[in-house]
Amino acid sequence: MDSDEHKRVLDPEHDTAALKALTHPLRIRLLGLLRQGGPATASELAARTGESSASASYHLRVLAKYAFIAEAEHRDGRERRWRALHTMTSWSNEAMESSEVGRAFVSLARRRQLEHLESSLARHEADMAGGRLGQEWVESSGISDLMPRLTAGSLTELWETIAGKLEELTARDADDPRAEHVVLLTAGLPLAAHHREDEDRQGGEGVDPPGREDADLHGREGGAHEGAS
Repeated sequence: MDSDEHKRVLDPEHDTAALKALTHPLRIRLLGLLRQGGPATASELAARTGESSASASYHLRVLAKYAFIAEAEHRDGRERRWRALHTMTSWSNEAMESSEVGRAFVSLARRRQLEHLESSLARHEADMAGGRLGQEWVESSGISDLMPRLTAGSLTELWETIAGKLEELTARDADDPRAEHVVLLTAGLPLAAHHREDEDRQGGEGVDPPGREDADLHGREGGAHEGAS
C-alpha cells in the first residue's frame, strides 16, 4: 500500500484483500460518510444509511481491518467512534484493468459516484429552494454533458489541468468563510465510433448550464480516483 496523509493509493497486485473488502456498496458509503462528515459511531451511521447498528458496526470493523478507518477519540465510554484515515482513494486505471477484482472495484466505484451525483443534485435543489444557499451560487452551479473529440493524450492532459487548478483554488479558498463544499464529479468516457443513426437515437447533445459557455467539469473518478467515496 502506498499512502500519505491525505490519499490511500490502491494497487490490485498488493491490495487484493483490501479491494475485495471495499467492493461492497455499504462499505463505500460508510467510508464516504466518515470522510465527508467526520468521526461517527456505528449507530449514527446506521441512522443515516437505514442499516441496523449491528450491520454498520460489522462493516466498519472490516474497513478498519484494511486501514481505511480507525478508532477516533471517544466522547464517552459507551460506543466506539470511527474516523477516516484518508480524504481520498486513488488508483491507476491501467493497473486495475489487469485483474478481475480491480475491474469489479472500479465498476462499483463509478456507479456509486453516479448515485452520489443524483443524491447531491436533489440536496442542492432543496438547499437552494430552502434558502440555505445564497443566490451567488445560482450562476456558478450546474451540470454539462459535452462530447468533445480528444485523443487519449489530450484527455489525460485535461485531467491533469483540472486537478492542478482545483488544488490551486482549494488552497486559495481554504480560509474563506464564503466557501462551501462543492460536489465536483467529472467523467471522461471515450466511446467507439458508431453509425450516425445510432448517434441520433442516443442523443449526445452538448448541454451547458444556463449562462455558461464553458464545460462545467465535476470531479475525477478514474485513473486516479480522488474523491470522498
